[in-house]
Amino acid sequence: MNGVLIVLAILLALTGLLGAVVPGLPGPPIAWLALLMIQLSSAADHAPWFIVVMALAAALVTVLDYVVPSWGAKRYGGSKAGVWGCNIGLVVSLLGLPLGPQGLVGVFFWPFLGAWVGELAAGKSSQTALRAAWGTFLGMLSGIFIKLIYALVVAVVLVKDLIS
Repeated sequence: MNGVLIVLAILLALTGLLGAVVPGLPGPPIAWLALLMIQLSSAADHAPWFIVVMALAAALVTVLDYVVPSWGAKRYGGSKAGVWGCNIGLVVSLLGLPLGPQGLVGVFFWPFLGAWVGELAAGKSSQTALRAAWGTFLGMLSGIFIKLIYALVVAVVLVKDLIS
């Protein structure tokens, strides 16, 4: 049973890291489940307060992931259409479709383009849509950064538990 919990913790941590960049996949809660699994195994003995604090942090990061892109969009005059376009662009970049830039360039290009097209579809002028797309894009990147930091902290804790 101990080995199953450890393998499950590793898989959940990896999925949590993936969820930090894939829209719709709740990375922080999944990463927290990795902490819970490793805690239930004999590989770790964290204080209960640590598990609770990490659960609260996962909840906060998840809420921020929804708030920050909208805040970025609103701050720069964006709309929900821009946020949707940005998320669709991120999915296109992650799928690696042979439509244009791929890899790291694609991860930045497609969400920005999606936000811009979303804003144009919402009836914004090209310049206004460009400014709003920039804000939406910055908000999306901020959300990804926050989730990635959390998932990396969990991964580091997990590796430390498995090594010691």
